[in-house]
Amino acid sequence: MQRHSDSSQLALKCLKDTEANINNIIIMTGDFNIRDNLWDFNYPHHSIYRILLFDIVDLFHLGLSEPTNYCPTRYLDNNYNLNLVIDLMFLKLGSEELDCHSIHPK
Repeated sequence: MQRHSDSSQLALKCLKDTEANINNIIIMTGDFNIRDNLWDFNYPHHSIYRILLFDIVDLFHLGLSEPTNYCPTRYLDNNYNLNLVIDLMFLKLGSEELDCHSIHPK
């Protein structure tokens, strides 16, 4: 399933509604459009949508993969907003061999 997450987080809601029909997920990646200081140290707030995302992640027995380097994954074309991190990767719990990724901004 691929769906862009809009401002009302319809993709998260759809994923939560269909979780019972999806088995054996190893990796889940995407642009979830959720700004949160857990993965973006430049952003000062927590998002209420982070809770929903992590509820879904727990249902699939996944964990947040932390990159070896933290950098923005979205670069804005104006000087009024900070570049930010909204691309995330979740892996099957216990997949340490996969949990070593780097972000290459270029």
